[in-house]
Amino acid sequence: MSTTDLLIRKDDLSSTRLRTAEDQRLADGQIRVRIDSFALTSNNITYAAFGDAMNYWQFFPTGEEGWGTIPVWGFATVVLSLHPGVATGERLYGYFPMASSAVLTPERLSPERFTEGAAHRAALPAVYNQYFRCKSDPLYTAGTEDIQALLRPLFITSWLIDDFFDDNEFFGARPGAALLSSASSKTAYGTAFQLAQREGIEVMGLTSAANKAFCESLGCYSRVLAYEELDQLPAETPCVYVDFAGNGALRRAIHTRFTNLKHSASIGGTHVDQLAASGSGKDLPGPRATLFFAPAQIKKRTTEWGADAFGQRMVQAWHAFIARVTDAKAPWLRAEHHVGGTEVQTAYAEVLAGRGDPRVGHVLSLAASPSR
Repeated sequence: MSTTDLLIRKDDLSSTRLRTAEDQRLADGQIRVRIDSFALTSNNITYAAFGDAMNYWQFFPTGEEGWGTIPVWGFATVVLSLHPGVATGERLYGYFPMASSAVLTPERLSPERFTEGAAHRAALPAVYNQYFRCKSDPLYTAGTEDIQALLRPLFITSWLIDDFFDDNEFFGARPGAALLSSASSKTAYGTAFQLAQREGIEVMGLTSAANKAFCESLGCYSRVLAYEELDQLPAETPCVYVDFAGNGALRRAIHTRFTNLKHSASIGGTHVDQLAASGSGKDLPGPRATLFFAPAQIKKRTTEWGADAFGQRMVQAWHAFIARVTDAKAPWLRAEHHVGGTEVQTAYAEVLAGRGDPRVGHVLSLAASPSR
């Protein structure tokens, strides 16, 4: 058998190639999984943009200098197991390479999950090393795997962003406003869904003029402004800024205009050509733009609440969100499937370029016979 993966040039994210190699024999304790489907969103472009700075390239090393594979979230089926605690045919959700298959080394097994035990991942954030066993996973629901692949990791980040601001009393901006760039993005939507439940916070969506009506239709933004309409919000408004795009020019405009900006959180880097723009300099007015790192908030809350309580709160929030997203009366997201190397490369190029309809999510597969 062989595995096909999509390689990305680290110094030129638009440069890709497919590689197929024969599978190596498993060692005792390892399993091989077929990666049936995975989501590709702007979040994955952020992984690539910060691949070196935040070690995302280290999860699935390619063995080729200058080339990496972007981590993705999705579903897989165990096709071969040399581990007594994992059965062939078992279904898993977790963090995978953009490939048709992968080898895992399960450790610390429970009915709900196991931890990846590969030595090269030991020092990487624990949240990315958890693999969930679908038959006992409290976040899993049959029949919505596409939606789960597309939204689950993003919503967890959204939930943590909301919790981070509430945990810090919105840095003195409550009552006030939360400004969310890339308001049409999936992570921004999840964040707005959570923030809208907070007293004293106006959730202001910032987006392109073309996406303004779509954002307004979501029903969780207090108000939606096109980027060129920033002057419609009073400059003295107490506010926090949540940057989902990494657009330096927009960040500078917000820091310059809003004299009562209390906190500036950087979440994503989807505007790759803007990452080194003027919005990243030390001379930026107002508070320093600070990268939000979800695993740090997870660690803080699991320490304070305990792992069980943390999990219960997250499950409750997720089910409320997924009920909203899958409401037949107000459909929001449609999954578009791409199967095979050529289609996967095309979808990647589209997401990298920021093209596409925000109502459409990309679900990909490089597996020869993906299970659905």
